[in-house]
Amino acid sequence: MADSCGHIEFYRSDPRSVLEFEDLHIPRSLGRVIRKQTYEVRVDEDFDGVIRACADREETWINREIIEAYVRLHHAGKAHSVEAYSEGGLIGGLYGVSLGGAFMGESMFTRMRDASKVCFVYLVGRLRERGYELLDCQIQNPHLGRLGAREIPEIDYLRRLEHALSLDRSFV
Repeated sequence: MADSCGHIEFYRSDPRSVLEFEDLHIPRSLGRVIRKQTYEVRVDEDFDGVIRACADREETWINREIIEAYVRLHHAGKAHSVEAYSEGGLIGGLYGVSLGGAFMGESMFTRMRDASKVCFVYLVGRLRERGYELLDCQIQNPHLGRLGAREIPEIDYLRRLEHALSLDRSFV
């Protein structure tokens, strides 16, 4: 993460926020949005647009160097985005890093109600279908908590991460 001066530092959170796929909670109103297919969901169509939209806020840990690094990871097939579109325009999304059977969510944004949540639900389904075992949400917040994420001790996270990294899974 970049600090307020633009220096990039490594951060660890203990406890760590994760989402167990079976714990995903989809509120009724979000379920209606998903069933109505209000937004079109795509994968890796505009990674650059997603990360730049995630950085486009008053306070952000995503600076130019981080954007460039994640774009390189995307070109290497390790970073991916899930995007929501309405009338052809990008209106929500998330991005993260996929290694083995683990997906580390980095950031999300929304320009229209529930767009990032639709992407999150889509992400969980995709990871489940492809045999992933860990969705790392990193730092817990009320938004993630409402969707079912919970905190686990770092030691449990590191054990699960080690196992997930040993798996051969493909995000695409």
